[in-house]
Amino acid sequence: MKRVTIADIARAAGVSKGAVSYALNGRPGVSEETRRRILAVAEQFGWHPSSAARALSDGRTGVLGMIVDRPARTLGIESFFMQLISGIEATLSARDVSLLMQVTEDREREMATYRRWWAQRRVDGVIIVDLRRDDPRVPLLEELNMPCVVIGGPHGLGTLPGVWSDEVAVTTSVVEYLAALGHRRIARVAGLADLWHTSVRGQAVADSADRVGLTDVTTVYTDYTGEEGARATRALLSRRPSPTAIVYDNDTMAVAGLGVAHEMGISVPHQLSIVAWDDSPLCQLLHPQLSAVSRDIAAYGAHAADQLLKILDGAEIRGFQDTTPQLVPRGSTAPPAA
Repeated sequence: MKRVTIADIARAAGVSKGAVSYALNGRPGVSEETRRRILAVAEQFGWHPSSAARALSDGRTGVLGMIVDRPARTLGIESFFMQLISGIEATLSARDVSLLMQVTEDREREMATYRRWWAQRRVDGVIIVDLRRDDPRVPLLEELNMPCVVIGGPHGLGTLPGVWSDEVAVTTSVVEYLAALGHRRIARVAGLADLWHTSVRGQAVADSADRVGLTDVTTVYTDYTGEEGARATRALLSRRPSPTAIVYDNDTMAVAGLGVAHEMGISVPHQLSIVAWDDSPLCQLLHPQLSAVSRDIAAYGAHAADQLLKILDGAEIRGFQDTTPQLVPRGSTAPPAA
């Protein structure tokens, strides 16, 4: 089917191409009667403006970008990202804005992509994920003056706006809950060591452990995959004495850890308590159901997208603190065996 052009609409409406341009762009220069006739013809033809033409007229492409610098194989099972993207997409689609997403496994390639997108006017702005300590993307985006919102913070943002939740408060609640159950040997199977939220959670674990008098707290760093989660769990449970509770930085590793405990003949929750971060349907389909840190991840993504759209509309955004996640105790946690 031939693409409909302004010239086609002009012929059908019996007006000039200039009049069509005025009518479609909501500009003065045509009567209201003529404008209505032109819009009716455009709707009948199913006409939509091209993104290139719109970019030339108002400087907007109608596209936002997001790059995830992780192995693609891990994203398919990472429920956090699936829920996050669903929230972003729901907000953008309501504004007829598209999301351009790219997966890389190379930090320099990610940086080069931001430069190329901005130079080529491919996107109006970007959403940044996985904020790292001394993150080189922060000074780059400050240098480019590229509209963006970071999912993360408030630490390490520089002058960039962020959307974050209180990791310290919820981490403290997890440690205090396990200590109240009677656990004295607690381990954490964490994600990537250079991520800001990994560091913040780690410091919160140490501080809250000191307050409640825990001296045997261990952290093992992984890549968030089930394989690494299982390997870390097996090593922790082979120690003497072994931890009586393990907190995992995502649901995938927690599920893998539960499988290792069953394999080693360790009863959950009577001999080992497990807490997952973040909650997901997977946590509730197991036996026992996993205690988990819960938050509305889709809403988290929606808030980030909304903040970026506000920036593009000219608002001055400093940052947005999302709802604090909450611990949901279930069948995988209990007092340790005597």
